Amino acid sequence: MNIQIYARSKCFDSKKAERWFKERRIKYQLIDLDRTGLSPRELESVVSAVGLENIVDEKSKSPDAAAMKYLSSREQRLEKLLDDPRLLKSPIVRNGRQATVGYRPEVWEEWK
Repeated sequence: MNIQIYARSKCFDSKKAERWFKERRIKYQLIDLDRTGLSPRELESVVSAVGLENIVDEKSKSPDAAAMKYLSSREQRLEKLLDDPRLLKSPIVRNGRQATVGYRPEVWEEWK
């Protein structure tokens, strides 16, 4: 397994996800979502696994959060997510081409 956790330092679900993998002694790579964000290929991989509508955080404090509703094309939305990672829900957990958004231990259990 090649687990990557894209997390926020102040996100409760991100901390729970990290703890879940630690308790099971599963190695993972922790990536600060706010500082580094996702690369275009990583974002495309996550979107293909979970869907674009499931990755956008409608409760984001970013000034661009309201504008996401009015962007018509998929490319515009992806570009906005790449520009402002605060618009992404967290944690994003990847295992190769598989991905989850939020705290999803029932899915992670199947990855073992």
